[in-house]
Amino acid sequence: MSTPAYLTVDGLRTRVRVDGDPDNPPVLLLHGIGRSLEDWAPQFQRLGGAHRVIAVDLPGFGFSDRPHEPMTLPVLARGVADLLDTLGERRPVHVIGNSLGGAVALRLLASRPERVASLVLVDSAAFGSEVTALLKLLALPRIGRIATRRTTRAAAVLTERAIFADPSLATRERIDHALAIARQPDRGTVMHETAHALATGRGVRAEWRAELMAEVAAHPRPTMIVWGDRDRILPAHHLTAARRLIPHAETFLFEGIGHMPQIECPDEFAALVLDFLARTTNR
Repeated sequence: MSTPAYLTVDGLRTRVRVDGDPDNPPVLLLHGIGRSLEDWAPQFQRLGGAHRVIAVDLPGFGFSDRPHEPMTLPVLARGVADLLDTLGERRPVHVIGNSLGGAVALRLLASRPERVASLVLVDSAAFGSEVTALLKLLALPRIGRIATRRTTRAAAVLTERAIFADPSLATRERIDHALAIARQPDRGTVMHETAHALATGRGVRAEWRAELMAEVAAHPRPTMIVWGDRDRILPAHHLTAARRLIPHAETFLFEGIGHMPQIECPDEFAALVLDFLARTTNR
């Protein structure tokens, strides 16, 4: 597969893209809340030369069907593990997660450690309470439900511009794609349920973060954590907490970059990740 395709995973229609030689070490790419596998588009060819690259629209996001139960991190991580089973990928995978995708990667390690070879966490959730005001709004029981009923073009423009330090990356194509995702069935409900499970009106919930990090500590894996210093979604000072919580992790701060360095500085990002994966694979 070199373009997105649909698979049936545990009865759910799931959108996935697979690139590279299937005999190469597997890399799994996980996107953030309300997003899709297109957030990794600049990395498909860059990483695919040396790896089998698997990118997925997480259950309930992008163009994948939603699970039958409420949206939680364990449900998302289970969906990812089920996808790997469906693809016949039984080897431990190098998991690269951005934002919510980083938290899903950590949950996958905590619940299915045999599936994870290493982690690359990119501006990842799980390291602090501060988060964009939009997520805090969506987490509120009544207001969140109302706010997620319909996504306007103006709201999509604001969200895309918040993601990048370079506003020119909030292109018409990306905005149109965000609106296409928002029009999928149940997307408002999925956004509200996920935001409410992770956060309150005050910020990201401390309970699940503490529980998750305690479980992850029991299964150390080679880890790299990277951040953009101009991230307006999850602030860059979360990297300090990440260093404390995962002290063996390698870390890197991209200068002048926002929430998605894999898009905003794709060559520098790929070089950093490929070097880490090469050293990890050869251990």
